[in-house]
Amino acid sequence: MGRGENRGGELTLLGTGPPAGLPRPDCPCAACARALGPDARAATSLLVDGALLLDLTPGAAFAAARAGRSLGGVRQVLLSHPHNGPAVEVPAGLPQPGRVPDGRELALMTGHRVRAVALDAPGTGYAVTGPDGHRLLYLPPGGAPAGLEEPAERYDLVLLDAVGRPDALARLRAVGAAGAATDVVAVHLDHDLPPGPETRRRLAAAGARAVPDGTTLEVGAYENVPDVPRRTLVLGGARSGKSVEAERRLESFPEVLYVATGGSRNGDTEWAARVCVHQERRPGSWRTAETCDLVPLLTDDGPPLLVDCLSLWLTDAMDAVGAWDDAEWAGGGEKALRERVRELTDAVRATRRTVVAVSNEVGSGIVPATASGRRYRDELGRLNAAFAEECEQVLLVVAGQALVLRG
Repeated sequence: MGRGENRGGELTLLGTGPPAGLPRPDCPCAACARALGPDARAATSLLVDGALLLDLTPGAAFAAARAGRSLGGVRQVLLSHPHNGPAVEVPAGLPQPGRVPDGRELALMTGHRVRAVALDAPGTGYAVTGPDGHRLLYLPPGGAPAGLEEPAERYDLVLLDAVGRPDALARLRAVGAAGAATDVVAVHLDHDLPPGPETRRRLAAAGARAVPDGTTLEVGAYENVPDVPRRTLVLGGARSGKSVEAERRLESFPEVLYVATGGSRNGDTEWAARVCVHQERRPGSWRTAETCDLVPLLTDDGPPLLVDCLSLWLTDAMDAVGAWDDAEWAGGGEKALRERVRELTDAVRATRRTVVAVSNEVGSGIVPATASGRRYRDELGRLNAAFAEECEQVLLVVAGQALVLRG
């Protein structure tokens, strides 16, 4: 991929969509209806230094021409996954497409080395090393690497299904194959992800990005790597999707610690069912801690924290200071609660861990009928505001749609 001293090779994305393209033919969904202009995507196909074509798709030659590239210099065409649609005609002058057996390496006369990466799903991933030593990894739709060994040599650029298989990125990060300077580009983008700003926001939260079809990237250039927000607060009403949004923001990271502040509530079958749903959604690599003692976790170094949720933390804190009794509240309970909140927000401000916290937004509905309910509503509003002040990003989830309030 070498094109001069201290420069990486060039990679042109002839397509960045799913095998059927986006919008999908004859699909009436809202995402397909909105997939116009730069949000329309052909099936993913990559041209490396004009010499190596990864995945031959219908219209590849026209896509190359639109991007100002030619396929005339292609010396090798490799397929990463079975093509289930109509037969793809091989343009005149291109070599016949092939696949490299898992674990084998192919050396091209251009100086590129291509190693086939075994996956946990049908298909083949390709690790490409250019003449200058820069490395990229391309994974097919629905695939994640299998049998990775630690430590692994870091890739400069990774292209994968970051939406459908976020765990693939987590696996690469776990062994060091993807680091802070790795440019992660999402491909195979399908209609299960809203186009436009929402796509960019979700990917940025995972340290990834999307680019339009026809984009040419320099392998080894890192200036566009998104900064992952270190502290995020996700607000929302009941069943709004706030917990799903919070989990989505960390599912591409390994070793997440899920902090459940609600306890087990022995005997409460409805609560047990809710907990079971949450557990089934989480990646198997995540650990769980049931505690309301958040300050030590925030103070210690470690993997990212997902705190679900602050509203239950507040219930525990108000129980501890006797906030439900007017006399105890007036006699020192209120002051004690303020001190607990201050300790928590100070710890959030000083933490070096990545933190995503969930909380309920309860101040926009019916005024509680009881004095204790109104007290809880007011204190939760104060806690949310204080916690949000320490976060780089704050989201409000309404009907499953995340509205960015900050960041």
